[in-house]
Amino acid sequence: MSPHKAPRRRFSQILVLAALVALAPAIGEAKMPSNMGSRGSRTFSPPPATSTAPMNAAPIQRSITPPSASQQQPGFAAPRPGFAPQGSSFGRGLLGGLAGGLLGAGLFGLLTGHGLFGGLEGFASFIGLLFQLALVALLARFAFAWWQSRKAAPAGAGPRPQANFFSGGPGFSPGGFGFGGGAQKPQTAPLRLAGEDLPAFERLLSQIQEAYSREDSAALQRLATREMAGYFDEELAANRQKGVVNRISNVKLLQGDLSEAWREGADEYATVAMRYAYTDVLEDRASGRVVSGDPSQTGQSTEVWTFRRPAGSGPGSWILSAIQDAGR
Repeated sequence: MSPHKAPRRRFSQILVLAALVALAPAIGEAKMPSNMGSRGSRTFSPPPATSTAPMNAAPIQRSITPPSASQQQPGFAAPRPGFAPQGSSFGRGLLGGLAGGLLGAGLFGLLTGHGLFGGLEGFASFIGLLFQLALVALLARFAFAWWQSRKAAPAGAGPRPQANFFSGGPGFSPGGFGFGGGAQKPQTAPLRLAGEDLPAFERLLSQIQEAYSREDSAALQRLATREMAGYFDEELAANRQKGVVNRISNVKLLQGDLSEAWREGADEYATVAMRYAYTDVLEDRASGRVVSGDPSQTGQSTEVWTFRRPAGSGPGSWILSAIQDAGR
């Protein structure tokens, strides 16, 4: 073997090994999807820790509930007040720094007696001049648009708010949607659960896992919100495309306790931490051969499930509204 090829081969082997190590959790564990759904106005607030789940639950990553300015998801930056119109990133990043540098150089030329664009030499300098003029024109255009938007504000609306449109800061509109205000945060009140509610949560834990294993979309739509049933259907469709079936069995609750329960508008919510045992394998759809997992091994998982029901209804009305990981 060539001495030049040996290091390349070893490097390729290292890359393959690293990829296998990185993908090992995904290959070895099927498990129902999690970190998705809605918890009303508390969707992006971490549920209180419990003895079953003493660590913070993973944040919701998929939800139909939009985050408010005071409850931003990781990586979801709130709009900052400033010169640029809403939806524009001008004035930030590379373009803003470049424009500022060129304008600063022009002002320096004026102060030193060389003119705004002094020192033009040759064609390259002429191109630079055109570029600077274009940037000045663009700045002027944005300034004019900003001035026009302020001038066109409705009479009596008052000054435009400069921060936090959605969390009750300046310009907060208690009437809901409107200029300068966000949606009013729903009123919540603590909810006291009945003794029959906790067994209902345990039944739903098993029933939903079993329905997912059977790929029973109709049952999932009865046991979960439309949002959650949609997420489950997407995952099941992906499994069908891969030619596998996720079999979950022997689900048994080992420990569980209530994290929080509250009433919000016409709905009631209960977030429950649950540690449970289960058997989870991936089977080939055509042959039934086990592709991943061990049917003789029992695993454990700790998750935080949020349930929802119409206010004032009984224990049989709870349905799944969100799932979050809470450690192993």
